[in-house]
Amino acid sequence: MILHDLISLDILRVIWWVLLGVLLIGFALTDGFDMGVGALLPFVGKTDVERRVSINTIGPVWEGNQVWFILGGGAIFAAWPPLYAVSFSGFYLAMFAVLAALILRPVAFKYRSKRDDARWRNRWDWALFVGGAVPALIFGVAVGNVLQGVPFEFNNDLMALYPGNVFSKFIGLLNPFALLAGVVSLSMLLMHGAAWLTLKTEGPVQMRARAIGSVAGTVAFATYILAGIWLAFGIAGYHLATAVPANGPSNPLFSQVVHGGSWFAAYAARPWIAIAPILGLVGIALATLGLRSGREISTLLFSKLGIFGVISSVGLTMFPFILPSSLQPDASLTVWDSSSSQQTLFVMLVAALIFMPIILAYTAWVYKVLWGKVTVEDIERDNQTVY
Repeated sequence: MILHDLISLDILRVIWWVLLGVLLIGFALTDGFDMGVGALLPFVGKTDVERRVSINTIGPVWEGNQVWFILGGGAIFAAWPPLYAVSFSGFYLAMFAVLAALILRPVAFKYRSKRDDARWRNRWDWALFVGGAVPALIFGVAVGNVLQGVPFEFNNDLMALYPGNVFSKFIGLLNPFALLAGVVSLSMLLMHGAAWLTLKTEGPVQMRARAIGSVAGTVAFATYILAGIWLAFGIAGYHLATAVPANGPSNPLFSQVVHGGSWFAAYAARPWIAIAPILGLVGIALATLGLRSGREISTLLFSKLGIFGVISSVGLTMFPFILPSSLQPDASLTVWDSSSSQQTLFVMLVAALIFMPIILAYTAWVYKVLWGKVTVEDIERDNQTVY
């Protein structure tokens, strides 16, 4: 028996669906507070020193945190090729905006302190704001569009086709429900960034972060509930009309999909998945209360719990769908018909089991070494070695 035959294709597909979720959640939990701090920077820091304190809470770790984003993109490319091709084609301008913002961030980190000029530094501070706020917003908008279905179709050669030009497709993404999902994402990561600043700073920066973060947490809580109600009663879901062989070929056109009913039918079929939105709401609520009461470590942990619950609720609600099609429902991508081969998934799994523990161990060691608050005294003492 060939080694990769020890794990069947259906199990490998589910494993990689879970691992993709882990990578995306890992990115949100780590780089999420980086983006949150960047988006908060012009508001929590009123002086140059205060802003440098904020920047130096994330300066040593942001590059490592982006590893999760790279791993997530790589996993989509290798484990779910149709998803990679279809999503990057449909969200081309949105992806370009995200990448431009993420590229702007390291440039701002490196160039901000090159000149001792207030206007120069202020421009780069707003660049860091863009580098944090834009991706946080667009990621949520993308999720909102996925839940509604993306307008693509396949021809007989399995080539993905989109109606309209690139600009019209981008404008189409900015619909009301998607923008609401964007607000959920942005406010949630602002709360997460504020929780990080509460843990890593003191004095005026910490106080402002608590005040802004508690408002952001309240907004995240309210908009998440509103989005859930809208999804339950105003957004048509997707359902498989016939059973799809879990070990079948990766050809989405072999499935029959019904676009109608509610996504929330998943909760009737699998009641246990309700734990995800409950964790999301509880985590956001406790993080918001923690920001208001001045707690530090528990606030960050509850913020992470909230993000975990919110993101996992989307994946569990949609399962087995990964990218539904509003234009040709039968072309919708699911866990069962859009993966790579069994051998590819197995080899990737072996690599993940080897390298993921190394990445996690190194990340834990880095945070242990960098544990503690960043103070004004640190900035003034190490003026030449900090951002």
